[in-house]
Amino acid sequence: MAIPINEIKPGMTVSINRDLFRCLDYHHQRAAQQSWIKIKFKNLRSGAIIDRTFKPGEKIEPAHIEYKQMQFLYADLALFHFMDQTTYEQIALPKEKVSDAAKYIKEGFVVGISFYGDEALDVSLPAAVELKVVETSPGFKGDTVSGTKPATMETGLVVQVPFFVNVGDLLKVGTEEGKYLGRA
Repeated sequence: MAIPINEIKPGMTVSINRDLFRCLDYHHQRAAQQSWIKIKFKNLRSGAIIDRTFKPGEKIEPAHIEYKQMQFLYADLALFHFMDQTTYEQIALPKEKVSDAAKYIKEGFVVGISFYGDEALDVSLPAAVELKVVETSPGFKGDTVSGTKPATMETGLVVQVPFFVNVGDLLKVGTEEGKYLGRA
């Protein structure tokens, strides 16, 4: 059932010409006797960002997206394997679908995966994850606040960390920007 275009909000998912789009930005603009609505969408299948302009009376089809909590099991050369936490059903996603989330997940992590019918769309992460440092240069005695150094995490992600961080430390890393948040 179509809904009026002025009810679309950022974060909503809609279907346009059999493609799925998530609203990123919404602006209702008025000039003299005219008004129009500009919406920035992200194509959930291709990742492309598009801008569309609508008239206030137009309608659009909402897409019903289901979100499932799934546990990351393992990755092979081309696929990431996940298991549904309630049904124990397993799915495999290509690296393109997992994209940047691959830098933050390790075996056993639980992530959110959005589905449109049986089609997996994307992987969403918590705001922060805990990762172990596997490689970093040693800190200097007494140098605890003067700067940062690169540290490689167990997933391969490289994060700038304070000098006092050592190999083996468990750290909180923000998934939004990939920044060091503190010790875990």
